[in-house]
Order: sequence, then structure tokens, then C-alpha cells
Amino acid sequence: MKKFMIAVFGVALAFGPALYAQDVVTGVKDVGKDVGKDTKKAADKTADATVDTSKAVAKGTEKGTKATVKGTTKAVDKTADATSDAAKATAKGTKKAAVATGDATKKAADKTADAVK
Repeated sequence: MKKFMIAVFGVALAFGPALYAQDVVTGVKDVGKDVGKDTKKAADKTADATVDTSKAVAKGTEKGTKATVKGTTKAVDKTADATSDAAKATAKGTKKAAVATGDATKKAADKTADAVK
């Protein structure tokens, strides 16, 4: 009986580590599959989030562009109005200056004519 027990323990010691190693390999393999699945899920979620972000940025850019165009149009209109007003004021001022210059020239000519007489 003693020899039988030694043989059983010997077999257990001989094959036990091999069976344990097989369990470890299977466990690592399963963990690898789980990590692979989780990595794929994370990559898919990242891709979805990237697409959503791109759409939001594009929409915001479009709104910003429309607002810029509208603001630029208003600014151009106001600049045109201000330019027109400035041109009218310049013309009015130039006309007044011309009239004043003409009056002064006439007075000077009259004085010269009186002085020559």
C-alpha cells in the first residue's frame, strides 16, 4: 500500500504542473480574447465620437461662416453709406470753398481795378 501511495503522489507531482500550466495557458488565452473585444469596443466608440465631433465642428463652422458673411455685408453697406456721406460733405465743403475763393478773387480784382483808376 505504501508503494501504491508513493506511485499516486509521484504521478500527481509529475502531471500536476503540466495540467496547471494548461489551465494558465487557457486562462491567458481567454483574457486575450476579452481584451481584444474590449479594445475593439473602445475603438468603435472612439470612431463614433470622432465622427460626431467632426459633424459638430462642421456645423459650427458653417454657422460661423454665415454669421461672418452677414456681418461683412452689413459692414460693407455701412462703409458705403459713410463713404457716400463723406463724399457729399466733401463736395459741399469744396463748393463753399470755391464760392469763397471766387468771392475773394472778385474782391481782390475790384480792389486792383480801383487802385489802377
